[in-house]
Amino acid sequence: MDSFDYVIIGAGSAGSVLANRLSEDENVTVCVLEAGPRDWHPFIHIPAGFMYTLVDPRVNWLYSSEPSEWTGGRRIAAPRGKTLGGSSSINGHIYNRGQRLDFDGWAQRGNLGWGYADVLPYFRRSERRIGDCDETFRGRDGHLPITDLDWRDPICEAFIEGAVQMGIPRNRDYNGTRQAGVSYVQRIVQNGLRRSAARGYLHPAMKRPNLTVRTNAHVNEIVLEGRRAVGVRYRKGGRSGVPSEIRARREVILSGGAVNSPQLLQVSGIGPTPLLQSLGIEVKHALPGVGENLRDHYAPRFVARVKNAETINERSHGLRLAREVLKYAFTRKGILALNPTLIYVFWKSDEQVDNYDLQLTFTPASYKEGVQSKLDDFPGMTIASWQQRPDSIGYVRARSADPFEAPVIQPNYLKAESDRQVLLAGMKLARRLLASPALSRYYDREEFPGPGVQSDDELLGAAKQRGTTTFHLMGTCRMAPESDPTAVVDEQLRVRGLEGLRVVDASIMPTMPSANLNASVLMIAEKASDMIRGRAPLDPVLVKD
Repeated sequence: MDSFDYVIIGAGSAGSVLANRLSEDENVTVCVLEAGPRDWHPFIHIPAGFMYTLVDPRVNWLYSSEPSEWTGGRRIAAPRGKTLGGSSSINGHIYNRGQRLDFDGWAQRGNLGWGYADVLPYFRRSERRIGDCDETFRGRDGHLPITDLDWRDPICEAFIEGAVQMGIPRNRDYNGTRQAGVSYVQRIVQNGLRRSAARGYLHPAMKRPNLTVRTNAHVNEIVLEGRRAVGVRYRKGGRSGVPSEIRARREVILSGGAVNSPQLLQVSGIGPTPLLQSLGIEVKHALPGVGENLRDHYAPRFVARVKNAETINERSHGLRLAREVLKYAFTRKGILALNPTLIYVFWKSDEQVDNYDLQLTFTPASYKEGVQSKLDDFPGMTIASWQQRPDSIGYVRARSADPFEAPVIQPNYLKAESDRQVLLAGMKLARRLLASPALSRYYDREEFPGPGVQSDDELLGAAKQRGTTTFHLMGTCRMAPESDPTAVVDEQLRVRGLEGLRVVDASIMPTMPSANLNASVLMIAEKASDMIRGRAPLDPVLVKD
């Protein structure tokens, strides 16, 4: 039986960071177990390849959520990365941290050391910001390059001009002093290539003799001896593979993400007693919050036909696509170097609210039925909107004692009335932005939901019909004080009531950041690596309002 000081389950964003940082200590040994293959597939590294990796079972778990009232009884795809780099190898490679108050809210809930001043140094440590910035907020020496989108076209420029005309200011850096405003996106792309967490953190560390990475290794159980995690059992190559066991002399670190982490805890006998008993799983450690507190962003998308300009839709077919392929091959530019979102708008649903609770995204492209894997045949542009901090809460639950069976995922999209009201404000703002005078030269007509959809009920009906995830599942192993019945980990990310077991990924987030999640996961793992190594935290960075 192999043994290592640290065993990390999952080689996604968090696992890649941890593998790098922990293996910096020459006197420790680290093993990373990843259920998927190596990140060899070329579509992982080409930015526009997300359209293919989103539906490729070789690198994607291809989960889906359960039907619910506000999805019109539809199942919603829940892609999760299944390769080195995890979801950072298949996502939209956007870099978005969120607002200061998000993390101050974590600390105010009793999670000491997780306020904005505490986490800002770890955001800075993870990034290598390329371009002009305020270095109070941004890092220059990290493992991942953060670049500005260099694509410019008349439709995007007109959209930004229209937003400014409506009183939404341009924002030079939404990851700096303030988030609010309109701007082109920042992304984890350099020289036309995606830089996943595996490329930035894991691959450089794999040259060290004290780091072992095993792919196609599906962990099916965390091994407990009494109240201590001592190792894991896994199968190489999936269900039919040979069973193996690894021991952890110091810690087992679970970095499977918001879906796989709670499921593995549950099938290992750690979780809500009623659920485990109903599945015939021996209760080894009762922990009611495992799998609860699931949240995700839910976004309807307005689609408009475009006139007087070429969109990404037309460039993705026939000879035009061939030209784009050649352009990318020789210059690393063109539509293959793009991500799904080109422009951000952060704004308020109501002037009376204290924070910016709306996120909108714009791109001069549109997708069949709103699903980001196949472009429309007509010239199109899309704007999506969503509630930044959703109140609707769902769950992830093992479907059976079989660790290879996909779990139940129920986000309960739009169940909270507050989410529906904020979403309505976002949809109305999206429509106004598309109809701005500056964009009128290119705006032909609204394709979806269509000009006949006007009332609040009709707009919510459209959201039911075609709204979808923005791929930001979190919260299922919540960090919270012991007094909170949903607490799964403490502020050191240790599983409550157990020794030698931590969770480090998006599942520990107490509440949803007003952002895409990858930047925050990188920060969480950077901070956790200091905790695990027994190092003092980086000095807080105090900034003025």
